[in-house]
Amino acid sequence: VQLQASGGGLVQAGESLTLSCAASGSTFRRNDFGWYRQAPGQTREWVASISSGGDTNYADSVKGRFTISRDNAKKTVSLQMSSLKPDDTAVYYCNVPTTYSPHYVTKPWGRGTQVTVSS
Repeated sequence: VQLQASGGGLVQAGESLTLSCAASGSTFRRNDFGWYRQAPGQTREWVASISSGGDTNYADSVKGRFTISRDNAKKTVSLQMSSLKPDDTAVYYCNVPTTYSPHYVTKPWGRGTQVTVSS
């Protein structure tokens, strides 16, 4: 499966934004997916993941503000972000997590999409 993230932009603190990850390939329905982000000067971190069955998990820093979802028919994975904070500023990526930990991924990283939250 190949992945491409989009939907980033510049928003003010408190606003919302939805990211989309378009996937290609025939294995979409069987894959788990995750969203990750990398802030300037920071290591890339896991944000949220969704299993092939629709189970979701979130990093504590975004729990209650972000929602991950998937559309198997459209082969897309979305990340709805609300109550955005300046600390959410980062390049956001989608990827396929390993089966043993969402902190590790199985695909090469794509270009990601920039999210900038101004205060």
